[in-house]
Amino acid sequence: MPKGYWIIHVDVTDADNYPKYLAQDALAFEKYDAKFHVRGGRCEGPEGPIRSRHVVIEFESFDRAMECYNSPEYQKAVTLRQAYSESDVVIVEGV
Repeated sequence: MPKGYWIIHVDVTDADNYPKYLAQDALAFEKYDAKFHVRGGRCEGPEGPIRSRHVVIEFESFDRAMECYNSPEYQKAVTLRQAYSESDVVIVEGV
């Protein structure tokens, strides 16, 4: 079965409060067995502008990735992420 992935690009706008989002999202990621492949680290944007932080998270399936995103636990986190950062989230089916 193909895996599901979240690809997230983030610019943190409120570093003092952003840890509140990280604490809340951890609840959903633990519940849905998320596996982080990328969480920050060095990056380059050789073909255009990019955000400052990048995250790739693996789930057992695309459906499981969507369940996590739509879960009450993560929806609480979404409001915090949107308050403390500017971000783009893509959920894709992969290999």
